[in-house]
Amino acid sequence: MAVRVQQVEKGSAAERLGIRPGSVLLSADGNELNDMLDYQFYTSGASFQLAVSTEGHLDYLQVSKTEYEPLGCGFETYLIDQKHTCANHCMFCFIDQLPPGMRDTLYFKDDDERLSFLFGNYVTLTNLSAHEVERIKTMHISPINISVHTTNPQLRVRMMANKRAGEVLEYLPQFAQAGIEMNCQLVLCRGVNDGDELRRTLADLKALAPHVKSIAAVPSGLTRYRDRLYKLIPYDSASAAAVLDILEEFGNQCREELGTRLVYPGDEWYLMAGRPIPPAEFYEEYPQLENGVGMWRKFHDEFLDELFQPRRVWLPRRMDIVTGTLAAPLIRRLMEEVHRRFPAVKVTVHAIQNDFFGGNVSVAGLVTAADIQAQCKGKLSSRVLGVPEVMLRDEKDMFLDSVTLAQLEKQLGVKVKILPADGAGTLRAVLGEKTN
Repeated sequence: MAVRVQQVEKGSAAERLGIRPGSVLLSADGNELNDMLDYQFYTSGASFQLAVSTEGHLDYLQVSKTEYEPLGCGFETYLIDQKHTCANHCMFCFIDQLPPGMRDTLYFKDDDERLSFLFGNYVTLTNLSAHEVERIKTMHISPINISVHTTNPQLRVRMMANKRAGEVLEYLPQFAQAGIEMNCQLVLCRGVNDGDELRRTLADLKALAPHVKSIAAVPSGLTRYRDRLYKLIPYDSASAAAVLDILEEFGNQCREELGTRLVYPGDEWYLMAGRPIPPAEFYEEYPQLENGVGMWRKFHDEFLDELFQPRRVWLPRRMDIVTGTLAAPLIRRLMEEVHRRFPAVKVTVHAIQNDFFGGNVSVAGLVTAADIQAQCKGKLSSRVLGVPEVMLRDEKDMFLDSVTLAQLEKQLGVKVKILPADGAGTLRAVLGEKTN
């Protein structure tokens, strides 16, 4: 294998060596270069021999640079090769439940261990080759984020509809033995991998601590587009409470025995069960924040800490905010606190029912512009609409249903204000201050 150079950074070691666009990097000190991980790992040293082919002419170049100084080559894609696609057909897969006609990128299922290391994506391990498993150990690619779901091999095969799903569980103890840290995710399906199966999974993963650094459990998201898919039953208040009891029991056990909670329930369990969100110390260092675990507690505490910072008296200000139905009661409570502290500031919170996806989808991050427009038309109390940034794609300009901010502004006759994901930033946006 080899990687083709597309750009060479000016003044870089690569330029000094005469590497140019079109050159092909073959190996570094005899190690094949196949993708970005190989490239970064094997070219990070201060001195190595680089095999390069330029217009069919093979050269062995002796590289001399500062350790960890980038070699200076750019490639067609960030990973150099293509993303690894998912080979599973999980009974709970959200992408399989999307309606037709959305952006093509939303239907892509990645399952790439390189993205796990580089960007924190979760992988199932089912499409790892023996070479890739050994590379993770050799390069000490750590931490790696793994979608486990269950440690029962037969059940994992059934849940993921992949015959390799059970056998690849053997990689977990192998990674632990190699000193690889693992953050694990469990997507729970009611009556499938909860109850005693959940207890088994937690016990098996606990046995791999301290290399298993954290375990997050979240409920499966079900939309109204589950056509010809496994019939799953959404969690209700009682069943969510039963799951919480197990997760908290194991978490308390781990806290006593290991000095860390290890097991962290997703925020949805508390909201569905009608229980208070735990205090900040429960989440320790927030190891699974990107998985929606502790997100509400962190947001809440940041918001109130910022609210009671000294600031000047505010002029009258009105604003509307949209959010999902799950978080709406909590957001309303925070906005009531704002009004108590600054009576001239009045914020109206609109809980948007997710008619676009339907099912049990109730989080803010999956609210679409179509539902905002349909449910807010003629009901807004101001000309400013606060939209949480989690509703938008990374570029902060478009909703999941491909409606742009400009289009929503025109439809509702408002100016959209993007609300940052952190509590302090949201409060500053509400008060009209700079949000960085």
